[in-house]
Amino acid sequence: MAAKIGVIHYNWPGYDLEGFAARASEIGYTSTELQIGDIWDGESAEGEKSAEAARALLEKHGMVASSVAAGNDFIQADPADLEAQIERYKYVCQIIPHVGTDLVRSDGGWNRAGNVPEDQWDGMIVESFKRVADFLEDFDVRVSLDNHGLSTNDGDWQLSLIERVGSKRIGVNVDTMNYRWYGHDLDKIDHFYEILAPYVFSTHMKDGTGSRGEYKGAALGEGEINLAYAVKCFKEAGYDGPWTAEYEGPEAEGGVGYEKCYKWLAENV
Repeated sequence: MAAKIGVIHYNWPGYDLEGFAARASEIGYTSTELQIGDIWDGESAEGEKSAEAARALLEKHGMVASSVAAGNDFIQADPADLEAQIERYKYVCQIIPHVGTDLVRSDGGWNRAGNVPEDQWDGMIVESFKRVADFLEDFDVRVSLDNHGLSTNDGDWQLSLIERVGSKRIGVNVDTMNYRWYGHDLDKIDHFYEILAPYVFSTHMKDGTGSRGEYKGAALGEGEINLAYAVKCFKEAGYDGPWTAEYEGPEAEGGVGYEKCYKWLAENV
């Protein structure tokens, strides 16, 4: 079976959703991770209809949605705000099957207001996903927890969350570069690939160099990340989902960087 080669939508400059789908398909991509804003305005009670419209648009260009990023934030100082996040997440789970996928790509939280002490983040995120697990079966969806930002960017912690929540519908999205951005060294990142491989539901194949302020994005194969080892680990664990490119390098305009990423994926997965 040919590998499924996908691409994220949100950081293609100069394209609306249809323009993106046309250009990505032209390059050769067959699936995409969408943002929740691509299928729902955050307020309408007719999210199913807008999700179905997005599905039809993608199909017009020979593409499918592989997952939808929920944009959730489970680090909230006010219990009412956390409750609102859980209810919002439930609605996201209700509507994403209408775009043709069962996978919700999820964050942990962001503490954007800066008013939640770091030692409380773990408990908030774990308890939130325990609550989420209660309704995943109802909507027949799965959760792919990303290593994103500051709250979830550690593979050992991601594995501990999976074990503590105890739902087979909760796995991980491995962003191959984000661990390095956070500050982990390359050997530690390879360890994360090893331990998380059985739980990988989706990927962000991303390359670059450096951490935090020193970070520079690059096309796949042009940075310091051991991408070949990630591919090896995931394949040996039986991963058969999409290999989804994410590009943050200097050649974003017109999808040039994504052309390079597609070429690497076509040759290496």
